[in-house]
Amino acid sequence: MYEPELDPVIVGKVIAENRIKKKMSQEVLSGLSAIGRTHLSAIERGMRKPTLETLYKISQALGVRMSELVNEIENRAADAKRI
Repeated sequence: MYEPELDPVIVGKVIAENRIKKKMSQEVLSGLSAIGRTHLSAIERGMRKPTLETLYKISQALGVRMSELVNEIENRAADAKRI
């Protein structure tokens, strides 16, 4: 049976790029989203996968809809499959 997996590196890159676009440090984003800075760092490096709750908190702190982050993650995952 086919079991698709989500690449945590893609998730982390999308979050990091949005954070950088907003000119936020990891310290600021982690504070605004009420998660630990080391946890955020691990997510951005693809070492951990965020829960839906954590992704929602991050999206709110970034001032974007969670669906925007998910769409970007899905698009990049689809592009990665084509390579």
